[in-house]
Formats: sequence, C-alpha cells, structure tokens
Amino acid sequence: MSYPSCTLGRMDIVIRQAEPGEYDTLGEITAQAYLGDGLLDFGESDAYLGELRDVAKRAAAAEVLVAVAEGAVLGGVTFVPSGGPMADIARPGEAEIRMLAVARAARGRGAGEALVRACLDRARATEGCVRLVLSTQRTMHAAHRIYERLGFVRTPERDWNPLPHLDDITLLTYELTL
Repeated sequence: MSYPSCTLGRMDIVIRQAEPGEYDTLGEITAQAYLGDGLLDFGESDAYLGELRDVAKRAAAAEVLVAVAEGAVLGGVTFVPSGGPMADIARPGEAEIRMLAVARAARGRGAGEALVRACLDRARATEGCVRLVLSTQRTMHAAHRIYERLGFVRTPERDWNPLPHLDDITLLTYELTL
C-alpha cells in the first residue's frame, strides 16, 4: 500500500512498504542514524546495531515503511499493528512504532513526520486498535517534537529499561489515543 505523496518544498515524499531490495539501504540508514546521534551506548560494538540493520527480520514480523523521494530512500519506520515479536510495550488494542530513522542528509524535510503520520493512518485502520504507542530515548528531541505536534502525550508510568543491568538506560514512552 502506498500513501499519497506529500509535497514539502520541491520534494515529493512517498510513504510505502519497504521492498526487499531496499532492506540493506534502510538498515544502514537506521544504524547510521543511531550511531551518528550517539544513541548506542556501546557505539560500533553495540549489540543493538545488528537489530537496527536487520530490516528483513523486522519485515517478517511487522510492517516496515519507507519514505522515498526522487528515487532515494530517506528513512523508515517499523509499524507493529498488534503485538508479536517486534512489540516492546504494546498492550492488547495498541499498535507500536519502532525504529524511526531518517538519513542525516534528508532531515528537516518532513520525512520523519510523514512516516509517523503513515503509522497513525495504519493504526486507525487496524481493527480493534485504540492507541498508538512508542518508546524513545531522552536525547531524541527532534522526534519528541514530531510526536507532540501530532498529539502524542508522555506516559512516564510506562517508561522502561531495555537493559535492566544498566541503570542509566531508561526509554521514555508516548501514546496517542485514536
């Protein structure tokens, strides 16, 4: 399914399902976004880097969307419609956004917001889905602005630590009731 393109400046951004031939590109965009923004505590040796690069694994368990403009992949996101192995915090009746990333050179053009809006559209179209949830790192300020602009609210009672043996890694959570 492809979403209508949104015109932002001179660039038309199309949001659609990732194609297998784009998995490596999107995996590298995602890995480089997390590395470049200092989001991996262990840098190049961080075990999570492999997960970020493994788009095929995500696509087998959830929906992977890409933002494309002028034939180039700008970024992507994983939409988890209802639980399963890709869900981190989703409860029954909730869909989840995971691994939103936009290439550094493409930032500020609306690709990130277009990807989140596409997830919102998909959540609204998912039968029984009443809420869209996500986890984010404290330092992802640009992403927080997108979420808040689109109506997401912080849910500090759901904040969590993916690595409990390290007490300085707490992920912030947001939700949007549909």
